[in-house]
Amino acid sequence: MKKTLFFLLFSMVLWGQKIETIDFSKSIKDNKNSIKSLTVIDQRANPEVGMIMYHKDEVKIIFENNASKDITDWFYKYNPVRGNKDMVLLLESLNISEDKKEKYSVGKLELRASTFIKKEDGYHFIDRKDTIATVSSRTTPYLAQSLSRKATLILTDLFKESYKGEPWEFSISESDLPNYDSVLKEKLNILNANELKEGVYKDYYSFFTHNPEPGFTLQANDKGVVTKAVKGEEKTGIRHFYAFVHNGIAYKNIPVGYTEIFKDENGVFIEVTKAELFPETVTTGVTIGAAAGGLIGGVIGAVVDVSLSGKRKNTVGPKVYLDPFTGNYLLPEDFGKTK
Repeated sequence: MKKTLFFLLFSMVLWGQKIETIDFSKSIKDNKNSIKSLTVIDQRANPEVGMIMYHKDEVKIIFENNASKDITDWFYKYNPVRGNKDMVLLLESLNISEDKKEKYSVGKLELRASTFIKKEDGYHFIDRKDTIATVSSRTTPYLAQSLSRKATLILTDLFKESYKGEPWEFSISESDLPNYDSVLKEKLNILNANELKEGVYKDYYSFFTHNPEPGFTLQANDKGVVTKAVKGEEKTGIRHFYAFVHNGIAYKNIPVGYTEIFKDENGVFIEVTKAELFPETVTTGVTIGAAAGGLIGGVIGAVVDVSLSGKRKNTVGPKVYLDPFTGNYLLPEDFGKTK
């Protein structure tokens, strides 16, 4: 009788729980055939991914085997022809959770993973994904499936960007890998510089390593607004650079112009509103957009003039830090929300 009752209860538990296996069927082929081997280090404190409710059933999100084996098998499946570089993927966090509202639920994915190239002198950082994504049950009832797919897509992007990315010049030891974030930050010159080097910085890496483009000087208009970088006969609009330093002050390009970069004990940051950082249109009617790491088109105009005057029409926003490992914006949790 006891055995019968046990199996009955066990069956009820199985019946009430469903499984969503993370699907690694999307191609992550290295078109350059540059990577010889992949090592996956699962650094997560908790190997569980998470659980979401579907109606009255629990849906558990899992790896088919485990994170290290599944991601490694995924790479070798799509890369039978390989090169001579040894890549390491560090899985730092992967968590799926659910926030239940009164009439709906919001599923949340938190994923952070980084890639390195292993050389004789140590490990060289390439790229990182540090992402939070949400899905509402008002959009889709299949939260677990949607979020597990998002995890696959994020890792796919990380692989493809890492194949073409240039490893950092700094190396760290294997024992420092778990703390690479703090170790590498110590090596970034911009965080420790007392004086900033004048000029333009083409990307986040050149900015954080404090290496401006050689030979360029800045050109301002009659209002003191920097508009171009000049190198001989070559003139390039200032908006095409990640950042620049003018008269000892650093500025970050944003969609509506540029804004001053500040520094504190936590890193470098800008003070902007959501409307300034992610505008849909400007007064000229020109549509502009912003990538997380910099500018994709935009205009230099009245917004810049008022920002340099220090007035900015009282639109100074909260601190938005710049991620030294990606150049992306690290947005505060309540960014853009009105109180």
